Amino acid sequence: MDIKEILIAVGIVCLISLIVGVALGIAEKVFHVEVDEKEEKVREALPGSNCGGCGYAGCDALAHAIASGEAPVSGCPVGGKPVAEQIAKIMGAELGEITRKVAYVKCDGNSDKRTLDYNYIGIYSCTAASIMPGSSPYACKYGCLGFGSCARVCPESAIRIIDKKAVVDESLCIACGKCVKICPHQLIELVPAESHYRVQCFSHVKGKDVRDACTAGCIACGICQKVCEAGAITVVDNIAKIDYEKCTSCGKCAEKCPRKIIKKY
Repeated sequence: MDIKEILIAVGIVCLISLIVGVALGIAEKVFHVEVDEKEEKVREALPGSNCGGCGYAGCDALAHAIASGEAPVSGCPVGGKPVAEQIAKIMGAELGEITRKVAYVKCDGNSDKRTLDYNYIGIYSCTAASIMPGSSPYACKYGCLGFGSCARVCPESAIRIIDKKAVVDESLCIACGKCVKICPHQLIELVPAESHYRVQCFSHVKGKDVRDACTAGCIACGICQKVCEAGAITVVDNIAKIDYEKCTSCGKCAEKCPRKIIKKY
């Protein structure tokens, strides 16, 4: 190959590069999307965990939602009040009251309290165990399976399995909601961290069946509902439920509960 052919090849490459560069420049102008400056600042303030606990696909999606007014400035459960305060300043908005939440497992049925229906031999996963006959190897088909699916998805290691039941360390919990989503029995919910009384059961069967399955189950007797002067606790579908906005933490429900499944925290 002589020098002339080499120069022609180099020229062709340069010409192609020039054409591609011009094309990309035109495309950038044609398809350019303006990014809201506030959205960028909100995104920088977010922790970047992309956990989905806010209900959006990730931090980018939440930042867009906050900047556009679709989500509140306190929309990030992981960042909590410090991050909410930063975002409120960026958005020029009032912060309002922030309630810290934590994951709570609505079951007190450890191995000493519940009856075993059969021995489960299979994948060590709550999801796998829940598709077996009756959705659980235990007589109670609503309780914690204890195979640790929630613990494995927790980014802060805030959940441990103790005596075949999930237990949350609230000091580590960031309320990302991953455990809530993965629990096949829908046993975990996010509750106000300052809530002092909680119902530690989620069974929806009637009293006799509860007694046969677990010594720590709610029998829907309704005593808690009767003694609550604030009307904060009701029995629906055979299970007591507390409205934390109404609860005054008087403790009468826990005091009168014959099964002692309303616990003080």
